[in-house]
Amino acid sequence: MNMRLTTICIATALLAACATQPKPLQGQFETLTAHQAAANNMTGSMVRWGGRIIRTEPRPDRTCFEVISTRLTSDGRPYWASDDTWGRFIACRTGFYDPALFEPNREVTFTGRIEGYEERKVDGFIYKFPRVSADVVYLWPKRERVNVITRPSPWPWAWGW
Repeated sequence: MNMRLTTICIATALLAACATQPKPLQGQFETLTAHQAAANNMTGSMVRWGGRIIRTEPRPDRTCFEVISTRLTSDGRPYWASDDTWGRFIACRTGFYDPALFEPNREVTFTGRIEGYEERKVDGFIYKFPRVSADVVYLWPKRERVNVITRPSPWPWAWGW
């Protein structure tokens, strides 16, 4: 019985280690969405938000990113299970981030503090964006698409396996 319990504990610890967030994304953050932050005054809240880049805007002293937000996986990567989004936000960070690398539809996660709000038009609609002063800009590697083709086994005895 003790050996079985020990094996289960070790397996659980190994699986938990695989699901940890990259070090820059770790920490304590408010559990609110960009949509909730826009509906309420949440200025000063520490957040970890992510999504897909809509636009990258280099400015003289910083770069701002307009992002469509979604929930994050346990490792902090944006998760796209459906078309349901968590709103939009703007994240700004000191320095130059190249729009050729930080291009539309790239997945990115930010950590930082909500410093205010900005109104912009989205297809003629006035939209209130929470603006995050980002401490971390984490660009995720592109996901590779793989086509998997399955064929029946040429060995009839293997079909039931």
